[in-house]
Amino acid sequence: MTALSPQVSIQTYPSTDGEPVAETLVHLYAPWRCCGSTSRVRATVLSNQFLYYAQGFPKLRVVPDVMVIFDVEPGGRDNYKIWEEGQTPTVIFEMTSAGIQEQDQSFKKTLYEQLEVQEYWLFDPKGEWIAEKLRGYRLQGDEYAPIADSICQPFNLRLVVEDTLISFYRLDTGEKLLIPDELAQALQVSTHQLEAERQRRSELESELARYRERFGDLERE
Repeated sequence: MTALSPQVSIQTYPSTDGEPVAETLVHLYAPWRCCGSTSRVRATVLSNQFLYYAQGFPKLRVVPDVMVIFDVEPGGRDNYKIWEEGQTPTVIFEMTSAGIQEQDQSFKKTLYEQLEVQEYWLFDPKGEWIAEKLRGYRLQGDEYAPIADSICQPFNLRLVVEDTLISFYRLDTGEKLLIPDELAQALQVSTHQLEAERQRRSELESELARYRERFGDLERE
């Protein structure tokens, strides 16, 4: 990417523009679900934050729904400046709809291609213009090529559309990556199951004790 020379010595890079982050609750929850799953990958995951790509030109910015960056300091940021971090996002997810189709399919796709974002995924949770709901592109040389197998190579994960959400599955085990809420729910279920098993064991031990008291030890001759 060709560096642009700043026009003024001091520039301000805002972290918000006051605009809503999503069109509907479905579009709001989808990136949160995506962000929660990808956070289990060893990378920095940012959602709905300004991505600045030209030093000295604060108006040249974009707001990816979810961007995943490898080899940078962990933790949240007010915004992300490529020239300061030294890394371009590796994977970007955009939650799309018919109203922003042109922006996502043309402007952002071309921009991410030029920034050399390795994979660009478009998710249309309502299927308004993407019939299969999920469409991915992978950088081949200096151009994007469609991803046919729904595999995100940087994560080594398979992406699966489940209703209005994207789920992530490990290729080696088929395990689904759970978000914190799902992990807590799974832990609660496991705890209840363990408690039920303990209670059942206690009941069986009590029943056995009563049987032995009445009939004696079965192993005694």
